[in-house]
Amino acid sequence: MKEEKFLFQRENYILFGIGLAFIILGFILMTGGGSDDPQIYNEELFNSRRIILSPLLIVVGFVIEVFAILRRPKS
Repeated sequence: MKEEKFLFQRENYILFGIGLAFIILGFILMTGGGSDDPQIYNEELFNSRRIILSPLLIVVGFVIEVFAILRRPKS
């Protein structure tokens, strides 16, 4: 009987999960800060968490995803 090999190994799937967690966390940190009343300006909309940290986490998550795809299994 021929043994089937999977395309990705266990480490690849773990890296997929870590990358996905970074992306989800980045989008969660980006939410909020708006106002129900359009006449009221909220400074919270442009704080450093939303314009620096969140996009950075999302980009890091996508880099981890690419690394997880390109990582070769150990022989």
